[in-house]
Amino acid sequence: MSLNPRARRLFAAAAAGTVLAATACAPEEEQTAAGSGEPVECAPDSLPTLAEGVLTIGTDSPAYPPWFVDDDPSNGEGFESAVAFAVAEELGYGAEQVEWTTVTFNNAIQPGPKSYDFDINQFSITEERREAVDFSSPYYDVRQAVVALEGTEAAEASSLADLAGLSVGAQVGTTSYDTLLETVDLEGDPLVYNNNDDAKQALENGQVDAIVLDLPTAFYVTSAELEDGVIVGQLPQSDAVSEQFGLVLDLGSPLTECVSRAVDTLREDGTLDRLEQEWLSEAAEAPELS
Repeated sequence: MSLNPRARRLFAAAAAGTVLAATACAPEEEQTAAGSGEPVECAPDSLPTLAEGVLTIGTDSPAYPPWFVDDDPSNGEGFESAVAFAVAEELGYGAEQVEWTTVTFNNAIQPGPKSYDFDINQFSITEERREAVDFSSPYYDVRQAVVALEGTEAAEASSLADLAGLSVGAQVGTTSYDTLLETVDLEGDPLVYNNNDDAKQALENGQVDAIVLDLPTAFYVTSAELEDGVIVGQLPQSDAVSEQFGLVLDLGSPLTECVSRAVDTLREDGTLDRLEQEWLSEAAEAPELS
C-alpha cells in the first residue's frame, strides 16, 4: 500500500484515536485495517480517504445501463450507482460527500497508486486480480450470456454443442472470456476484443457469430443497442470460473475491512436484493444452455 503524506498522517491519527477509544468500546465496534493490525473506525472522520471527509468512487466511461443510467454514475440510478451510494451511506457519507472519477477497466486493477477510494465496474473477484488489488465482499452473483443476431445460426442454438462450430468472442481480461473458454468447446479459438463496444460492432458487421456478455448487460444490449439482437441463453456456471462482483480497492487498503462490512450489512438487511430486483429483474428470464 502507498499513501501520500497527508493520507498517512490521517491514517495514523485515526488509528491512534481508535486505539484509545477501544478501552471504552465493545470489540464488535472496531474494524481492523487490512495488513496493519491497527483498528480503524468506520466513519468519515476516521477513514483515511484520498480527500478528507470525501469518498471518491471510480468507474469507467461510458457507463452503461443497467449498471448506470444516462452515462451519469452520480445520479444514483442503475444497479452499480445505487449500490455505490448505499455503501457510502452505510459508511456515513451523504450523497454530497461522494465524488466520482473516471477510471478505465484495465487501469483500475493495475498495481500502483489509485485515484479512487473504491472502484465499481463489474469486476469479477479472481485470485489473479487479488495479487494487484483488494476486493470487498461480493455485492452481486452474476451469470454470462451468449448474444447473437436474430435469424442467424447462432440465434437458433439450444445447446453448447450448437455453438462449437461457430465463431464466438468476448472482451479480453473479463470473466465473460474466461467462462467462454471454460464452458464452450469451440472448434477454433475465441475471438478477443478490447471492449464490449468492439465486440458488438464485430457482431453487427458479421465478423463474429455470437458474443458473450454478463447477463444484465446482455439484456440491455439486445433491447437498446443491437438491432435484431437476441439472448441465446446463459452459459452454465463452473467451479473454475466463479461469478461474483466486488468493489476494487488499493492493495492492502485500510478501507477494505470497512467497505466489506458495509457490503455485508447491505446483503444481510436485504438492500442488495431490493436493488437487484429494481434494476436487474430481467436477468432471471434467460434459459441456460447445456
